[in-house]
Amino acid sequence: MKVTFPDQSVREYPDGSTALQIAESISPRLAKEAVAAKVNGELKDVTAPLSGEVALELIKPENPEALEILRHTASHIMAQAVLRLFPGAKLAIGPAIDTGFYYDFDLPESLKPEDLEKIEAEMAKIVKEDLAVKRFYMSKQEALEYYRQKGEKYKVELVEGLEDGSISFYQQGEFVDLCRGPHLPSTGRLKAFKLMSVAGAYWRGDSNREMLQRIYGTAFFSKKELDEYLQRLEEAKKRDHRKLGKELDLFDILDEGPGFPFFMPKGMVLRNILEDFWRQEHRKRGYQEIKTPIILNEDLWHRSGHWDHYQENMYFVKIDEGNFAIKPMNCPGGMLVYKRRLHSYRDLPQRMAELGLVHRHELSGALHGLMRVRCFTQDDAHIFMTPDQIKDEVLGVISLIDDFYKVFGFKYHVELSTRPENSMGTDEQWENATEALRNALESRGMAYKVNEGDGAFYGPKIDFHLEDSIGRTWQCGTIQLDFQMPERFDLTYIGPDGEKHRPVMIHRVVFGSIERFIAILTEHYAGAFPVWLAPVQVKLLPISEDQLPYVQEVQKRLEEAGLRVEVDARNEKIGYRIREAQLQKIPYMLVVGEKEVQTKAVAVRSRKEGDLGVQSMDTFIQKILDEVKNYQ
Repeated sequence: MKVTFPDQSVREYPDGSTALQIAESISPRLAKEAVAAKVNGELKDVTAPLSGEVALELIKPENPEALEILRHTASHIMAQAVLRLFPGAKLAIGPAIDTGFYYDFDLPESLKPEDLEKIEAEMAKIVKEDLAVKRFYMSKQEALEYYRQKGEKYKVELVEGLEDGSISFYQQGEFVDLCRGPHLPSTGRLKAFKLMSVAGAYWRGDSNREMLQRIYGTAFFSKKELDEYLQRLEEAKKRDHRKLGKELDLFDILDEGPGFPFFMPKGMVLRNILEDFWRQEHRKRGYQEIKTPIILNEDLWHRSGHWDHYQENMYFVKIDEGNFAIKPMNCPGGMLVYKRRLHSYRDLPQRMAELGLVHRHELSGALHGLMRVRCFTQDDAHIFMTPDQIKDEVLGVISLIDDFYKVFGFKYHVELSTRPENSMGTDEQWENATEALRNALESRGMAYKVNEGDGAFYGPKIDFHLEDSIGRTWQCGTIQLDFQMPERFDLTYIGPDGEKHRPVMIHRVVFGSIERFIAILTEHYAGAFPVWLAPVQVKLLPISEDQLPYVQEVQKRLEEAGLRVEVDARNEKIGYRIREAQLQKIPYMLVVGEKEVQTKAVAVRSRKEGDLGVQSMDTFIQKILDEVKNYQ
């Protein structure tokens, strides 16, 4: 058979050769590194026999597909270890996920933390045994008989849902599992893994079905990568916005309102700074701000398509015998604002921005601080334009989002999400919309990844994924191009020909939601917000009561300069008060003793740099105002 490699070189091998044998013929090191093979564009095991004309790429640890394959194999090794230790366990499913892998089990007893250590130790034994991982097939009937004999009711249900024909299985030693693969060629290839936690999980995500025990783990190709990941997790725990939100008295979620956040005075300062910055930057770029109602008639949501595509996430209320919905999105209200009067092509584009409060029904188990809530403020905008304005408007939004994220020090990558299964509109509309977004990205020279089938139900989108200070990514900004809503709402403008035409529409957010963005910022900065964002920028610390009159003068001067100031004049030692201000992550502490009173100065202590010595008030005020002006 002829094998073509990625560099277009061609070699001949005997029919039936495996990718592993081909790798060995090139170099033993390559064979040792090969995780899987891409054969004519399809991922396969390195031990699968090949024939005919083959385009072959060997998947090594640095390939993007490799980690998922490693983790999928790790989930099988974990399941094998669980069955060895708990022979009465029943298997459900065990996929690889972004952070590692999991497997769901029906167990006769609840697992304890020490059980995870035992399972890990058994996994290490299976790795040491270096068992070959082999693929084989059964017919549907054979598979059903096999699992019925073993009493594996969850696997029986999975097989029953498959089409007739050959069904793929994998075996390592005594362990057999229903699986499409591919997998590592042997268990000995798994070098670095760690079991993380146990959680409850309903079978098939259905709260009416059996509650299973889900064991989460993670795996990497090297111990160094695993150690770095575990270190990042420890750092993430310290930065948890839920913990910091309480410690810094910014926000909280109370039992009386699950999923409905409370913002404290300091949290409101932070929130208002972000909203003021948002308004300022949008005014510069020709946006007009609007406000639309939180509750609107049910008919509107039928017209917009949300009723068919989003009903299960909405809240409803009856008013004057009529049915109303609490809005889960702002866009239908934006349509009604546009539709109020006739528009000329000369009026377009129209950029309408809204900080709109929306409500969405989230399952209680999915709620997570400010990251996943039931009410949040979207920094929405809807741009109505002519078809020939699409590219410029998309580029304008990209530029706006880029400018925003630079201010906060975020790197980001973008993804282009295409048509989902439950979409509205024609093939032609989707092709035009997707191509328009693609052209905008390419004309700006932006690298992007295509995320197939993840668009909104009314149009394709560009998503912006931020990277925070410890390497985690968060999807925040989005640009969605929509040909559907203007049609459903019969939006029009008068063209140069005097006839009515249909506008095109962009939905977009920059922060995503104010609440979630605050959570991300809190974790990104570990609560130590830059001066311009800090709820309290300066803490004044008199040594004794004798300095209070001068401290009050200093406070007045700072506040007149537009700075946010607190005084801590408690009868505590100055060292204790400085430490507490540090714990509250205040950017600047000004210590005032008799010497500072006499010289009309302040002793400046920086959160980041420590003692900066005695400075005049003018010098200090200019320094801090420069930092605020430069978003530092």
